[in-house]
Amino acid sequence: MTHGLIPVLAVIFFATFVRSTLGFGEALLGVPLLALFMPLRVAVPVMVLISITVSTVVLLQDWRHVHLRSAGWLVASTLIGTPLGLLVLTRVHAAIVKAGLGVVLLAFATGSLLARKGAVLTDDRLAWPFGLGAGVLGGAYGMNGPPVVMYGALRGWSPQRFRATLQGYFLPASLASMLGYGLTGLWTAAVTRDYLTALPAVLGAILLGRAVHGRLHAHAFVRAVNLGLLAIALLLLGQSLHAIL
Repeated sequence: MTHGLIPVLAVIFFATFVRSTLGFGEALLGVPLLALFMPLRVAVPVMVLISITVSTVVLLQDWRHVHLRSAGWLVASTLIGTPLGLLVLTRVHAAIVKAGLGVVLLAFATGSLLARKGAVLTDDRLAWPFGLGAGVLGGAYGMNGPPVVMYGALRGWSPQRFRATLQGYFLPASLASMLGYGLTGLWTAAVTRDYLTALPAVLGAILLGRAVHGRLHAHAFVRAVNLGLLAIALLLLGQSLHAIL
């Protein structure tokens, strides 16, 4: 990690703290910032290893809160959607996809923040389109998180169930990603070295995020989730606008 140790660790700490507190967001927040200090082909696998670490720690403590049926449907449909994402990668410009996703997230988050009572899904019958969308976006651009987060928000879970179930989804998805990176030569010694260097900061951020998460009441947590989705929407729209210009 020769590209500015302190700013890199600061980015990783902040991104991991957000992930530990809300259950999502570290890749979309961390990867663009890490890319300022290290090659993208290193930044992405490092953040995936961090995702595996966060998911493992959270699940070891909160596995009882995982909604297994939801996580199973989301993972299964993601596996179907991932190959389709490779087709999207070769046929559709990334800026168009990011802009479309940004608009959807912006509308969803804004509507949820303004509405007195948001829409709620009472069962898992509609889990598969969210998982499929996550697989397509993950296979094409590594952005499988937003559709899954939207689904979790619509299910109206408690903060504990929301965070734990998302980790039950992200852990197998991240393991599959690292397997792919290993097979394609992207999991290098530099990736492992940078991950191990950042591990103390990651563990500290996980503990701090867990403490903050435990203090969030349900209403405050839902608001924080929607604000997180709003921030991701604006980030995606900014990236797409930058690519177009």
